[in-house]
Amino acid sequence: MSAAAPPAAPPHRHVRTAALMGTVASAHVLTATASPDPAVAARIAAAQGAALDELHELDALFSPFRTDSQISRLRDGVLHPEDADPRILEVGEACVRLASDSGRRFDANRQGWFDPTGYVKGWAVERAASRHLAPLLVEGGVIAVGLSAGGDMQLLTAPDADWTWNVGIADPLRPGALRATVPLRDGAVATSGPAERGAHIVDPRTGSAVVDAPTATVIAERLSDADAWATIAVVAGFDDLAWLRAAPDCSGMLIAPDGRIRRWAHGVEVAVADELALLR
Repeated sequence: MSAAAPPAAPPHRHVRTAALMGTVASAHVLTATASPDPAVAARIAAAQGAALDELHELDALFSPFRTDSQISRLRDGVLHPEDADPRILEVGEACVRLASDSGRRFDANRQGWFDPTGYVKGWAVERAASRHLAPLLVEGGVIAVGLSAGGDMQLLTAPDADWTWNVGIADPLRPGALRATVPLRDGAVATSGPAERGAHIVDPRTGSAVVDAPTATVIAERLSDADAWATIAVVAGFDDLAWLRAAPDCSGMLIAPDGRIRRWAHGVEVAVADELALLR
């Protein structure tokens, strides 16, 4: 009788963090060994730095809280739209589509000016991960990469790697506890709701903060979609899943303030026999 093969050693995680966008962003690279080839290690460090630098750049461009950002200068009338960075037009066009698709549960036009806050963080993280971290997956010994900001994350795994990310979904009713774990090789996870910042999400149809808002977690291919539609789900409320018909292919769950759960997979609501078995 042959002996069982020893379990594979866990990958080594290289992490760089930065404070930005009002939260903490982190760039993760998983490698087969703790000390990859020096040339590969240098490219890993450079890619992580470039990803975080791009997030800093996009924050400076889009933040409505910075008087020198182009978004603020457009709002104040000191920058003409035709002179703005083309990435603002790209985000603006995406926000227009979201407003239409969501039945105005999402709208970046706020009090007569453009504020893409509900979209741009997920878009920025997705963009930086694709441009700077994804190319590392062809490097020898690199297993997976991920970029997150405020807990919302874009994750990628090398095609030949035996690796699955296990993403914990926080329980909004029990701080520090997990409600579920989502296995994911490639994709994005975003959570929106009042647990961290209180009733801060505004329903653009009324102009008022959402009262008794649920917490929404959305899993999609792209973080720009997951982040935006998590916010849309919160605005819609626990009892309204009509928006699923217009959403991209996604899965997720809603947790009501009283603990009730609704979940869906690939745009279709599914029953939950065991609340803790979400997406297993």
